Amino acid sequence: MSRIIGIDLGTTNSVVAVIDGGEPIVLPNSEGARTTPSVVGFTEGEELFVGQQAKRQAIINPERTVSGIKRLMGRKYRAPEAQHLRERLPYRLVENINGDAWVSVNGRNFSPQEISAQVLRKMKVTAEDYFGEEITEAVITVPAYFDDAQRQATKEAGQIAGLTVRRIVNEPTAAALAYGYSSGKDARIVVFDLGGGTFDVSILECSGGVFEVIATSGDNNLGGEDFDRVVLDYLLEVFRKDTGLDISADKMALQRLREAAEIAKCELSTISDTNINLPFLAVDDTGPRHLSLLMGRSLLNDLCFELIERLEAPCRKAMSDAGITPEEIDDVLLVGGMTRMPAIQRKVEAIFKRAPHKGINPDEAVGLGAAVQSGILGGEVREVVLLDVTPMALGIRVENDRFSALIERNSTIPTRASKVFTTTQDDQDLVTISVHQGESSRASENRLLGMFNLTGIPRRKAGEPRVEVSFDIDTDGILHVSAVDTKTGLSQSIVITGHSGLSQEELERATARARSVGLR
Repeated sequence: MSRIIGIDLGTTNSVVAVIDGGEPIVLPNSEGARTTPSVVGFTEGEELFVGQQAKRQAIINPERTVSGIKRLMGRKYRAPEAQHLRERLPYRLVENINGDAWVSVNGRNFSPQEISAQVLRKMKVTAEDYFGEEITEAVITVPAYFDDAQRQATKEAGQIAGLTVRRIVNEPTAAALAYGYSSGKDARIVVFDLGGGTFDVSILECSGGVFEVIATSGDNNLGGEDFDRVVLDYLLEVFRKDTGLDISADKMALQRLREAAEIAKCELSTISDTNINLPFLAVDDTGPRHLSLLMGRSLLNDLCFELIERLEAPCRKAMSDAGITPEEIDDVLLVGGMTRMPAIQRKVEAIFKRAPHKGINPDEAVGLGAAVQSGILGGEVREVVLLDVTPMALGIRVENDRFSALIERNSTIPTRASKVFTTTQDDQDLVTISVHQGESSRASENRLLGMFNLTGIPRRKAGEPRVEVSFDIDTDGILHVSAVDTKTGLSQSIVITGHSGLSQEELERATARARSVGLR
């Protein structure tokens, strides 16, 4: 049986881990590091860099360096999230024929799946170098609050990278697996996962080798990059006040500031003050202009106050959905590099009324949990069962733009549900099934995942036909929808791709292109 690897495909950094000798271990990459920056850098030719080398070239070549691509997976170009990113990215975003957000580099357009595939490819090669054999199967983690389109896009990225994705696992759930596998104790735990691009909080029951998610919540637009951004904005304003120069349109200067902001944020997790020195940041009539200032932790906390406050609502929602109080929680696990920030740790303690557990590495926990899941699938890990949930309600659009949910949020997956609907007009021989995901009572305010038509319905008076719609969610959280006319037996079904999936032709083309590009 071929070996299955576990991959934490992160917004900022990625990790590959495996079960070796019965224990999950993180594999070092070719540079000897246990985490790999999720950054892809292009050369002028056909080669590209992935990881630390790509991150290093970002300052001198920002337009050919792509980072944070995870935030664009399954996103529309004109969606608020994409607009939010377009204002901040050094590289160029374009809109493809389906309205999806793609990246333009060297005059060529790449889907987010293709960029993510290069990071996955780096993880694949790392594992192959370690074991000296070809790796073709993987478990990949995603934020718990990823919707169906984003999960599909992640699977497509794996396919382009030459991997069969055996399972998609929610990141907080993977972290809980790593925690439970190493501790072996029964507990009710909260996984507080604040990564580079997303925030998730999940509540799990761990008992007798069964890991059951009972509630999950989160914010797909809150992560470490947003904290970097508020520091970056502050530095831009300080430089403007000191010099009268607005350098927000200078991509090279902006990249230097962005890197300085990230370094300062990280340093202030362990020290109270840090110096930011950026010589020759710009030039005016008086000559070179520099930026130099001392930044304290208290200032960072003030700048990030609103972001930190946004963490509370999803936590309260998860506890409410689970029907528990903070006093009924045994442990709180911190996952993601941002949880090293002292102000965030204090916020977690205030919400859950207990000091968070610090016995696992927040950068590696998700990858280790992915390895545990790979071990379950490969037969190396026994007597462990994972029961995950769907993060948002799934349903269809009915008359007057109402949202009729078939599967409620926090339903254990895999699961299946059906409802019977009818026509709204006389002699109607066709119904359009419009599938949405979200929590609003109005369908148009929820995420449109896909739509299809059921035709050939016998013409009858409105309200007489009976159309049974069935939703089937697999273990990856990916949705299969079918509709059948109960009188004629006519049926139609689709696997939802959310209009953000690649066609088979695009997948094959992207896979061929990925294999032809040199990877360094």
